[in-house]
Amino acid sequence: MFELISSFIAADLLNLNKSSKFYEIIHFFIYDSLKIFFMLFFFVAVLAFLRSYVSDEKINFYIGSKKISSYFFAALFGAITPFCSCSSLPLFISFIKSSVPLGVAFSFLVTSPLVNEYLAVLMLGFFGYKVTLVYVLNGILLGVIVGKIADKYGFEKYVLRDIKPEYCESQESERFDSFYSRVKYGFNESTDIIKKMWLWILGSVLLGSLIHGYVPKENIEKIVSFAGFMQVPAAVAVGVPLYGGCVSILPIAYVLFSKGIPLGTVLSFLMAVSALSLPEAIMLRRVIKTELILIFFSIVSLGIILIGYMFNFLQVFLI
Repeated sequence: MFELISSFIAADLLNLNKSSKFYEIIHFFIYDSLKIFFMLFFFVAVLAFLRSYVSDEKINFYIGSKKISSYFFAALFGAITPFCSCSSLPLFISFIKSSVPLGVAFSFLVTSPLVNEYLAVLMLGFFGYKVTLVYVLNGILLGVIVGKIADKYGFEKYVLRDIKPEYCESQESERFDSFYSRVKYGFNESTDIIKKMWLWILGSVLLGSLIHGYVPKENIEKIVSFAGFMQVPAAVAVGVPLYGGCVSILPIAYVLFSKGIPLGTVLSFLMAVSALSLPEAIMLRRVIKTELILIFFSIVSLGIILIGYMFNFLQVFLI
């Protein structure tokens, strides 16, 4: 649906040539904006509606603890949701609003863009089952580790006050006297979040659209090819500013691999583009403080680099 709407606006209403770069940028901007706004409104509203039936104590009992199982299940849930880094943010925000520990929410945020069923199917065709299995397991493990670190070192202090859940007795299920009042509560929650974030979303998607349209893959190949032993960090450094889903980046990663670039290097590039992006950082700034964004990006980048070197070392056994 979003594809049809964005194509209609760009091609028919704005009369842009479909083969032009400008059409590609506008189409990408409209499509991603509509998708993210819809997902943000829908997921926040639905989770707020469901939360009206459950007290904060029950939420914390099931998914709000800081046991290792909570991080694992959050990462596993992220692995079955086909979102890019920016599309994962609505659920991340909903988790925080639902009193889920920040680290558990981070486990989802890391894994969701890195691993999904579409990527697994494509990777099977490109790289085989060994690489696919190791990649998926490492993606989930990275999410668990990042989440555990976030809670161990008390990073919740960096969550902005107006995003934190309100702990009060009036939020218990008894305050809702009808189905309509619960729907209204969900609607108000999602509307409030969108009012706080709409400008950040549009700005980040615009930046992502420009990067998507004007950064040619040939430049990426040149930078990564000439980095020598530092190929893996270079691949991560090149990948972080870019914006795209793992499925759309995978063909580029395979082209790099077919040209002789080591497996771990191309997978590091894939993971960096998928899990981290400047648009994501811009949107996160409306949720958490800059210090935590830098810490989060640094930890995830370090984890991706270590995974990349591991794949390079194991390449002879996996391919």
